[in-house]
Amino acid sequence: MGKAEFLSPKAIGNRIKAKGLQKLRWYCQMCQKQCRDENGFKCHCMSESHQRQLLLASEDPNQFMDYFSQEFKSDFLELLRRRFGTKRVHNNIVYNEYISDREHIHMNSTQWETLTDFTKWLGKEASEAPVFTELKRENEEEKVAFNLSKGVGAATASSSKASSALGPSALQAMGSVKRKAAGQNSESKEKEKKKSALDEIMQMEEQKKKSVRADHWLYPDIVVKVVTKKLGEKYHKKKGVIKEVQDKYSAIVKMSDTGDKLKLDQSHLETVIPALGKRVLILNGVYRETEAILDSIDERRFSANLILDSGRQKGRKVEGIAYEDFSKMA
Repeated sequence: MGKAEFLSPKAIGNRIKAKGLQKLRWYCQMCQKQCRDENGFKCHCMSESHQRQLLLASEDPNQFMDYFSQEFKSDFLELLRRRFGTKRVHNNIVYNEYISDREHIHMNSTQWETLTDFTKWLGKEASEAPVFTELKRENEEEKVAFNLSKGVGAATASSSKASSALGPSALQAMGSVKRKAAGQNSESKEKEKKKSALDEIMQMEEQKKKSVRADHWLYPDIVVKVVTKKLGEKYHKKKGVIKEVQDKYSAIVKMSDTGDKLKLDQSHLETVIPALGKRVLILNGVYRETEAILDSIDERRFSANLILDSGRQKGRKVEGIAYEDFSKMA
């Protein structure tokens, strides 16, 4: 059958059907595709794209379920906060407004089977509160007392008696020994301060280096290579361009040779090293999100030397950038 003409009754009916909410049992959350009837949903489940998504989900199903559950929870609570505030409202009313959005996360893809289960789980999580206990002393009879006047008086009396018993020469000798000991103590304290300050600086630098590194490296408009074999030889070792990054760890990749769009995890991808003189994007480390030019490659250390081409440090040469920390720009 041919395509319905513009503004024909059939075309208008198709637009109305596509715009409105349809049956949830014919919706595929992994592919984010809504089918109109059972036959369409069956054909979708047999398609190659759906099978690829199932392969990805089979590697770590808990990760996908946790992600969908967290998204459902955050969107539901955000709607509850903005729409109803602190008012008492039935959960079905909030849920009906939530599912009115066609792109919402469906409950059948979360860890909760029904809305009642989600409401009970939410109530248990929100009721958790810290438990405060009374401060009690183990022994009530023990008391702490300080007698400073007696100590100070005894010390002054003993020092006056000692000074009267010793001669002037002995007092001078004792004074020199005390000054020498005080000088040694001050020198040792200064060394300790210098050492501790140096240690603090070194610790701060180490923390700074650790803080600038992240466990995700995907960015749009960079060239990547598919390394997983679970998608078949058609895509293995093939290159593509990242068009969109989702939840930091997965991306929509458009394959260069076929034009197919795949949703892949970063563990299924690797960076691409271009020819010398080509532009790259630094993906991790101190110069993260900085464009650069590939200057040379050190094959023994699996690293490269880059010349920064953006930002305040443009023109600066940086050495020892690992292969996995930069990739070719599209």
